[in-house]
Amino acid sequence: MQSNAVSLNDIVAHYGNSQVLHGLNMSVADGELVSLLGSSGCGKTTTLRLLAGFIRPSSGSIALSGRDVTGLPPYRRGIGIVFQNYALFPHLTVAQNVGFGLKQRQVAEPERGKRVAAMLERVGLSSFADRYPSALSGGQRQRVALARALVIDPPLLMLDEPLSNLDAKLRVDMRSEIRELQRANKRTAIYVTHDQEEAFSISDRVAIMDAGRIVQLDAPETLFTRPVNAFVARFVGFENLVPMIVVERDGDRVICEAAGGVRTTLSLAATGPVGDRFVIGARPEGLAIGAPSNSTIPGTIGVRTYLGRTYQYRIDTPAGPLVANGPFSQPLQQGEAVGIGFLADQCCILPMENN
Repeated sequence: MQSNAVSLNDIVAHYGNSQVLHGLNMSVADGELVSLLGSSGCGKTTTLRLLAGFIRPSSGSIALSGRDVTGLPPYRRGIGIVFQNYALFPHLTVAQNVGFGLKQRQVAEPERGKRVAAMLERVGLSSFADRYPSALSGGQRQRVALARALVIDPPLLMLDEPLSNLDAKLRVDMRSEIRELQRANKRTAIYVTHDQEEAFSISDRVAIMDAGRIVQLDAPETLFTRPVNAFVARFVGFENLVPMIVVERDGDRVICEAAGGVRTTLSLAATGPVGDRFVIGARPEGLAIGAPSNSTIPGTIGVRTYLGRTYQYRIDTPAGPLVANGPFSQPLQQGEAVGIGFLADQCCILPMENN
């Protein structure tokens, strides 16, 4: 059975009179990379600061590899941290920056030199050992920061928005390097970001946070296809959320009524019996635009947006505005009457009470 490298138990945290974390619980397994994802102010960085020991929780406990570290200062936790701004010492060379943590831990110089050299080789910076940070590119400085965090052999590696200062292409390259280094070193890691694509591409699991709580913690594929509520659904791109009630059903064939008395036919076994209320979620590509019919939601084409390979339409319906993608070859015109259907394999069913 895989043990937990990190355990956060019922964590409550305040900044002054403001409560920023509300009974947060999270476990991270040995060797796992978990990302904390959410908008600014949701509690991501506060969670990292608590783990590092920079602040203490108002209540709750923190354990690393089964050891309670709630009251321990940062230097006794042995955590490797990569900051958003790299936090390199400008007056130290690359090798000296990487070896700084080992020197603080009083590792003997011969052993220190050997470990620094090995780590610089691993991150592809052996030839830069004698350079200063000012002579490095953004990506190189980020690798130095990673090397410095990894060389102390930490039980936990934490990365706080580590790629936010890099350009788009370098961010894609660096996130792959971070993942490779994390796996090669078999390090447990917690990664903070507000970038959904970044979190999904790099993580074993992703925790979506909102207002100091973890709303859903799951594998990226699960989050993307099976969000637990409307907040997560919107976060991962389900732009269309339509409240419905089941009025008739025959096996998987379900007739539902949306706002405005509009009825539509669905093939969704996940819905309940007659009278069941739910929210159906669909991304723009999860809606089918066709001719009006008795089994679709009637609508009128509003704004049309060109996306390159397709057009996206804002469609006015009695159930509210919907956003759908349509074929490039036959663009629809503003004011045109259409029928909107739901593609069952690209939709999700959400509980009404969580909307």
